[in-house]
Amino acid sequence: MAEGAELELLEDGFKFTEGPAADREGNLYFTDQPNNRIMKWSVVDSTVSVYMEKAGRANGLFFDKEENLLACADENSELWKIDKDKNVTVLVNDFEGKRLNGPNDLWVDSKGGVYFTDPYYQRDYWERTKKDIESERVYYLSPDRKKLKIVIDDFEQPNGIVGTPDGKTLYVADIGAKKTWSYNIEPDGSLGGKKLFAEMGSDGMTIDSNGNVYLTGKGVTVFNKAGEKIDHILINKDWTGNLIFGGEDHQTLFITAMDAVYSLKMNVKGVRWEQ
Repeated sequence: MAEGAELELLEDGFKFTEGPAADREGNLYFTDQPNNRIMKWSVVDSTVSVYMEKAGRANGLFFDKEENLLACADENSELWKIDKDKNVTVLVNDFEGKRLNGPNDLWVDSKGGVYFTDPYYQRDYWERTKKDIESERVYYLSPDRKKLKIVIDDFEQPNGIVGTPDGKTLYVADIGAKKTWSYNIEPDGSLGGKKLFAEMGSDGMTIDSNGNVYLTGKGVTVFNKAGEKIDHILINKDWTGNLIFGGEDHQTLFITAMDAVYSLKMNVKGVRWEQ
């Protein structure tokens, strides 16, 4: 954290905040998931406004290199691409003809491939009451967005996910088993070298310019590259859902927690891909 920095309330009064993502300019986008909308905080004037209504009950968000906003839209268990004009393209809505459980969180690699988690959380807005796919998996959508393959199939309940900017390591939380694992990313997008990273799960996660990994749940817990706990950020909420670096110079940590979003000035910056 920056010297003298204190946790600041950005905005509250939402139903449940999730999926923070920052564009190149540092503007923050996040979901008010039960209210089915995506919100935007402006880096220019620090105002919060509704960016998109009828947002597919979007949860996790992430920008690709073309500045399309990708969204885990679990209203119909889909993965969306939202362009700058807010046109929606459904990238994925099934696996081998079966409806996905409910895409939850995602990370986009430098090639444009998309890793996303697919746990099953029964929603009150669904008509269905059981899974079409028994396993709760992690999938990889190829950079051309044409091929979807399973990359993790042995988790209880995958959730948070983030990769390193050099494209070599992927961190994935099994929130059901209360563990977070690291993997080597292979050239074809498949994963190998599974290794236990931390003895805790995470709803969402992010990474900073020093390679530290931030996990959520009860406040924010920070681990270094070796998986050693180095910090804990206390937040006076029952649950911390997700977080991302944004703002000017991408040096502010934004944290979604229950009905609110918080900000914290940092010494480190957020990263997406190696430039």
